Amino acid sequence: MAEPEKKILPVDGERNVLITSALPYVNNVPHLGNIVGSVLSADVFARYSRARGYNTLYICGTDEYGTATETKAIEENVTPEQLCTKYNALHADVYKWFNIGFDHFGRTPTQQQTDIAQDIFTKLHKNGYLEEQTTTQPYCETHKSFLADRFVEGTCPLCQYDDARGDQCDKCGHLLDPLELINPRCKLDGATPVPKETKHVYLLLDKLQPLEEEWFAKASKEGNWSSNGVQITSSWLKEGLRPRGITRDLKWGTAVPLEGYENKVMYVWFDACIGYVSITATYTDQWEKWWRNPENVKLYQFMGKDNVPFHTVVFPSSQIGTGDKWTMLNTISTTEYLNYEHGKFSKSRGIGVFGNSAKETGIPSDVWRYYLLSHRPETGDTEFEWKGFIDSNNNELLKNLGNFINRVIKFLNSKIYDSVVPDYIKFTSEYLDGHKKKVNEALKRYIVELEDVKIRAALATALHISSLGNILLQDNKLDNALATNEPDRCAAVVGMALSHIHLLASLIHPYMPETTTSILAQLNATFLTIPDEWEASSLPVGHKIGKAAYLFSQIKPEREQEWREQFGGEEARKAKDEKAAKAAAKKAEKERKKAKKAAAKVGEGVEATEKGGKGEIPAEKTAVEEVAEGVKQTSLQSS
Repeated sequence: MAEPEKKILPVDGERNVLITSALPYVNNVPHLGNIVGSVLSADVFARYSRARGYNTLYICGTDEYGTATETKAIEENVTPEQLCTKYNALHADVYKWFNIGFDHFGRTPTQQQTDIAQDIFTKLHKNGYLEEQTTTQPYCETHKSFLADRFVEGTCPLCQYDDARGDQCDKCGHLLDPLELINPRCKLDGATPVPKETKHVYLLLDKLQPLEEEWFAKASKEGNWSSNGVQITSSWLKEGLRPRGITRDLKWGTAVPLEGYENKVMYVWFDACIGYVSITATYTDQWEKWWRNPENVKLYQFMGKDNVPFHTVVFPSSQIGTGDKWTMLNTISTTEYLNYEHGKFSKSRGIGVFGNSAKETGIPSDVWRYYLLSHRPETGDTEFEWKGFIDSNNNELLKNLGNFINRVIKFLNSKIYDSVVPDYIKFTSEYLDGHKKKVNEALKRYIVELEDVKIRAALATALHISSLGNILLQDNKLDNALATNEPDRCAAVVGMALSHIHLLASLIHPYMPETTTSILAQLNATFLTIPDEWEASSLPVGHKIGKAAYLFSQIKPEREQEWREQFGGEEARKAKDEKAAKAAAKKAEKERKKAKKAAAKVGEGVEATEKGGKGEIPAEKTAVEEVAEGVKQTSLQSS
């Protein structure tokens, strides 16, 4: 009988890191911007934390309750449960291909979610932070139902965007009340909703604001929050928190534990963040050791900027309002937007690369990870561009990282060393000491950057360390002549270079895990925990390495246009068709002119024959006649 899997739990006296990424909403396919903003960024930090020897748990899962799921289920003519099962599997497959190393990837519709959310709700109610209010809500007279926020669409009253939702405008980002929309319409049938009274429970955020402000001032400073996280939270607090409705007239959601609310559920943005806790509870029944242990656990959360207020205001206020001890947000890392070729990703219009289509290109996931992370929109929006994608592979990965590693491994595979690490300890020089110092300076910077969750900067530093390796080889002119003329020096350079590669395998692991696996196989070595200081002697003398293999392959430049057309949507296909039509027309015109010219020549032949008095076009000569005629002409010229 197999032993039960040992669960990761906090350990007293160790550094315990709890990591979450924004729970992806289940009813859509994540695009590259969604992926880099949450799960991929969190994965980098989780892999780094493990590589440093920290006790790390990375939790995520699909957010499945709410209006959007009900709407999508109606569109697809399935139940919400069926829809969620379908998309949960789709999300899991996407993240598996991108090598996202969750410790547990779960779902929100669970008994644990119901129990924990209802417990928080009940304690907030008991402590006086919930209040019932009679409100006016949009009601659709066509299908006789109150409309939750997302079932109402219309024009934003602030920026005039004509496709705003009842809860939020995607263009200007402001939260809205559905009754504020201009020209509102029911998403299900297009009817104009009418206002009608209904009762709902409100979370008194205004009453909780003093406690929230006190927590925010301390946490944002201690956790060194990203600037947009601080700015967005400060803006909410400056405007003044207001009571916020946390129940909705829906069927698909967490039941409200109050009499008279049997036909209502908790608002998804109240209980979505509780999903982090409940998903942990589906991983281990000792979840409280992670979530009620602020003295020993640091919580890091990753997301796009549009999710910030719910993680820095709504959820922390709910935790505070229970009066319980909670592990609360230590560091929030948020991103701006990744755009696609100076436009927006659009699933409906087929524009951009989505998680389930990246693999269609045939390019390994590590190359995708590298490009996305090197363009992570940390302080401003960034662009995904096919030319940049190809250049980053060919120039940065292939010529820098791949070249350095392949050159060293191949050299050691040669007859000079026969894949055995030579005695590199006995030779020393100021140059090699200087190289070691430069690498350690960069290593220290890399660690500081990732401790501060500066993911893009740390990746650039790792590639700089790879460049230092190339410089080591160039400055010492590593070749057969060096091995023949200065064998001790050559051995020292090779040994240091191998140790350099071993370190590099660990430093790039958070970003390109499969590449690290390949490097370690070539070194025939185990993973090296990222040290505070590099000793340049991780592989022992006499160690036998594996065989060299290419880490990256060149991407042909012509694929840029191919992919641009493939992922450019209807407009790109239309442009391609127009281009093809023009080319066909040009070819047809060329053929027409050629035919006209040929016809003219035939006409000239007819005219010449008629002038000769023959009266008809002579039949074509046979091959025998042409040869005979040629012989006759030659004889006449000779005589």
